[in-house]
Amino acid sequence: MEGYTYPLDLDWSQAEMVAVVNMWEAVEKAYEEGIEREQLLTRYQKFKEVVKSIGEERMLGREFEEVSGYSLYRVMQEVRKTTAPVIKMKGRKV
Repeated sequence: MEGYTYPLDLDWSQAEMVAVVNMWEAVEKAYEEGIEREQLLTRYQKFKEVVKSIGEERMLGREFEEVSGYSLYRVMQEVRKTTAPVIKMKGRKV
């Protein structure tokens, strides 16, 4: 994390916050060094247990992209279109 805060809902339990933070860290890792596809999918599944609606996912994803430059949406698109064992994103929105 580079000096920004993750978008979180203070109404979430500690376990829910951990699941969401783990997803943001996975997105960062996909851009910075690459992450195993299965690890990313596991974190996304736990994220979706907390963030059930697509609208909330989009809102949080946009907030995260604004502060970090990393796109949850693009990472998940990449996961869906490839079977590569490691997801490594190119570039970063500045």
